[in-house]
Amino acid sequence: MTTVDLAAATQTTDKHACLGHPEGTSRRTALLGIAVAAGAVCAGCSSSKSSSASTSPSTSAAAGSTSAADSSSSSSAAGSSTGTASSSASSSGSSGAAGALAATSAVPVGGGTVLTDQKIVLTQPTAGTFKAFTAVCTHQGCVVGSVANGLIVCPCHGSAYHIADGSVANGPAPTALAEIAIKVSGGEITQA
Repeated sequence: MTTVDLAAATQTTDKHACLGHPEGTSRRTALLGIAVAAGAVCAGCSSSKSSSASTSPSTSAAAGSTSAADSSSSSSAAGSSTGTASSSASSSGSSGAAGALAATSAVPVGGGTVLTDQKIVLTQPTAGTFKAFTAVCTHQGCVVGSVANGLIVCPCHGSAYHIADGSVANGPAPTALAEIAIKVSGGEITQA
């Protein structure tokens, strides 16, 4: 029969030899280091996405050149925001002119168009009357999803707003959508 010294076995499971440290490193210390590193990577990714959405792709790529991880996440974020911007422009009917939000023909009478990337909803309550509101729901900050039957509808909790003035038609939204000043000229809608 073999006897095992439990006190010695317990001590060896808590400490592991580290090549650079002769006394060893505890498992907790190693896991804590990994957790801190993972948190730093996540924080770096989230800040690089938000900065790349508000800057041009060349600026975000230059800003992300400090490390390989930042550079790759920044360039992928810039690529994804470029892709969504072009799909938004095509779905809104924008003619591509600088500053134009959309063509007037892209906003149906009695309805509207949600410009997700710009967080703006354009409406045309009556023929020739165009309105713009923030597309951010006043309930919990979701971006509204559609315009139908004279209402701007938020998909998160069912809030609805009137297309004529942005006032609340259905809760739980507590207040109206803020109006955004626009200018209509030459068949295009621009932010004033």
